[in-house]
Amino acid sequence: MTPSTDRNQQLFDRARRIIPGGVNSPVRAFRAVGGTPRFVQRAQGPHFWDADGRRYIDYIGSWGPMILGHGHPAVVEAVQRAVRDGFSFGAPTEREIELAEAVAAVMPALEMVRLVSSGTEAAMSAIRLARGATGRSKLVKFEGCYHGHADSLLVKAGSGLATFGNPTSAGVPAEVVQHTIVLEYNNLAQLEEAFALHGRDIACLMIEPIAGNMNFVRAGVDFMRRCRELCTQHGALLVFDEVMTGFRVGLGGAQAHYAQQIPGFRPDLSVLGKVIGGGMPLAAFGGPRAIMEQLAPLGPVYQAGTLSGNPVATACGLATLQEVGKPGFYESLGAKTRGLMEQLAAAARQAGVPFCADSEGGMFGFFLLPQLPRNYGEVMKTDGARFNKLFHGLLDRGVYIAPALYEAGFVSAAHGEQEIAETVAAAKEVFAAL
Repeated sequence: MTPSTDRNQQLFDRARRIIPGGVNSPVRAFRAVGGTPRFVQRAQGPHFWDADGRRYIDYIGSWGPMILGHGHPAVVEAVQRAVRDGFSFGAPTEREIELAEAVAAVMPALEMVRLVSSGTEAAMSAIRLARGATGRSKLVKFEGCYHGHADSLLVKAGSGLATFGNPTSAGVPAEVVQHTIVLEYNNLAQLEEAFALHGRDIACLMIEPIAGNMNFVRAGVDFMRRCRELCTQHGALLVFDEVMTGFRVGLGGAQAHYAQQIPGFRPDLSVLGKVIGGGMPLAAFGGPRAIMEQLAPLGPVYQAGTLSGNPVATACGLATLQEVGKPGFYESLGAKTRGLMEQLAAAARQAGVPFCADSEGGMFGFFLLPQLPRNYGEVMKTDGARFNKLFHGLLDRGVYIAPALYEAGFVSAAHGEQEIAETVAAAKEVFAAL
């Protein structure tokens, strides 16, 4: 056999000998779409270059954090200054306070903030805090929403509300998820029934307000209003997972959008990640003072992390938030993202390909369906084989979208008219082939 000259393939073969599946996070393996993952050598602005030196327009942006594009000068400078002062101290720094204050200033629901290192850690900690603050055990989540890989969250819907859910991963004992209730997203009847049956035992309802792991599916305003009402009525906490949407769909996150449509709306706890760290491993959770003071060292709910509030990560995150907080930033980003979706939809219509799309801020999703889905079951009706052809067609033309049907996409401030035009031109060619 002739050895491959594709360095991406060479690296993938090498990686699979030492790293399970050749990757350190499953979606990177291209198992859903087939083919060889691209190993990134460097990135700048809206582009990255793979191991063969080929350039791609990047629409995953590290799965959301790179809202400014790669290598933004102000962020790079802030990180370089922080690195010179030290990588990690295991002790408090002033920058931790500054970042927490910056978050609380634009998210009124967060009176206090605890910094951690990953979205999984933040979600897991928020659930523990909700259980500790309420003295209850049960958790409500929605099929298709992903809140990290903590054991109690790796669960799918059971045969009925009384039976709760079933583990979706080996290594998760059934008794670990016995308190997790899994409902259909945007299903008011199921929501009502769950609280009628279990309301007195529910510690929290956790939801992605825009589900980015079903591609892009919004929670309806009426549905979200009822989530808030039922949590309040039964003494449960409403937990917003804004790991993806926080600072991505707007300065105040998705909760600000619902607050504009539901008077007095706010979640009890919020989980943040991705953009808050600007690409560094950093996440957070926060809420009202009375709840957050249940955390150690003040209260009985234990949570800790050696690298929490890392000084380099906080420098990166703070510099990113300073940039996105500038006047007009989200108006420009949102218009750019909507424009891309509208042009892709027009190209698909011209080619006779079923297509629908939605976006908010710099986050988008599209489906090879005639109308937008409202839950995971409807998302599953997408033609997976056709999507895989679309993915590889775009990849071959230098456009990198998520290598999975069920993942949202992201536009950055660095994407300009040229990148948008190149993307639409590539899509037109692929749609014609479909």
